[in-house]
Amino acid sequence: MNLCYLAFKNMVSKPLNLLLSLLLLSLSVFLATFVLQLSQQFGGQLSKNIAPFDMVVGAKGSPLQLVLSSVLHVDVPTGNIKLKDVSMLQKHPFVETAIPVSYGDNHKGFRILGTETSYLDHYKAKLSEGRRYENPFEVVAGSNVAQQLALKLGDRFTSSHGLAVGAVDEHDEHFFIVKGILEPTGMVVDQLLLTNLESIWKIHDHEENYHEEVETQKETEEEKEITSLLVKFKSPMGMVQLPRFINQNTSMQAALPGFEVQRLMSLLGSGVKTVNGIALAILLVSGLSIFISLLKTIRERRRELALLRTYGFRTEQLFGLALLEGLLLALIGFVLGWFLGRLGIWGASQYMQTLYGYNLQIKGLEQLELFLLGLILIFTTIAALFASRSIFKLNVAKTLSDV
Repeated sequence: MNLCYLAFKNMVSKPLNLLLSLLLLSLSVFLATFVLQLSQQFGGQLSKNIAPFDMVVGAKGSPLQLVLSSVLHVDVPTGNIKLKDVSMLQKHPFVETAIPVSYGDNHKGFRILGTETSYLDHYKAKLSEGRRYENPFEVVAGSNVAQQLALKLGDRFTSSHGLAVGAVDEHDEHFFIVKGILEPTGMVVDQLLLTNLESIWKIHDHEENYHEEVETQKETEEEKEITSLLVKFKSPMGMVQLPRFINQNTSMQAALPGFEVQRLMSLLGSGVKTVNGIALAILLVSGLSIFISLLKTIRERRRELALLRTYGFRTEQLFGLALLEGLLLALIGFVLGWFLGRLGIWGASQYMQTLYGYNLQIKGLEQLELFLLGLILIFTTIAALFASRSIFKLNVAKTLSDV
């Protein structure tokens, strides 16, 4: 007689016990695998997007906000700074490149970023069609923007003031024209509409002069403002000396993206540990549920077990039957929880793709997940061993004689 078949029949004969045990086990596996994948891939995406730049210089405020807004483009800026105030950084011997960026407008929720074309080189962004922007109000669209808004070469659009979706204050006096569309990079540029700095300055010059009803004058280089400056160091000494100098001796602030993202991940890490703790607690409850289910099954089937002994089954085989039932339950619960975890990653990926243009990968079974499976199987084996102690004390004659 096939032990696996018997174990399966025993397991499904109590559907409510089966459902409870599977629910607890799959929930713990879902939480553990989902949080593990999300934290790993989210951290990887952040690290990949901040890698092109070593320092951000902007207005005083929260350094984390400065990094999130100027590098990752998921927050509002801390303010503007004078272009003349960062000119010395652009020529500093410790600095390899210093790229000014300016933003504050959007088109249907996608940010319009004014910057130099070298910004694209830092993200290794290539054109799928068209060319880079050269003149004011020429735009290169990130791949996700072009896809979401169905933009094509030659399309014209206006910008809205602010970074929020649905802004009503439109700059309808200037039209942007799409000159190029980028290939997908899996990085932040996929979510941006990129143009030159002059485009941003001209839009806001017109707005200011229109509302104040004063005579327009050409703004000098010293009066121009940018949102921030993205810096790549030539020498490690730059990272040691320049941020401290800027923070202590200027009206601006310098933030290190690597440090700020590491600090952010450490804050998120506390939440990850909490969720993993909850998952472990549910796993322990799941192990207890399997133990109670097996114990109840063995007690209710003492007569059947005694009959199996008379058919030639050894005590070790009866223990193996109980163990197989527990292991089969554990494997089904793990597979179901793992599948739900990957389904959760897919849902999170769709959400992040829509908002930030970041994709999460659906990966196969990983080492830590195999460790979790091993831990579950150990728990199940221990639960089966304790639940099956009465099998080793089974008195066949007495059990069969009892009515």
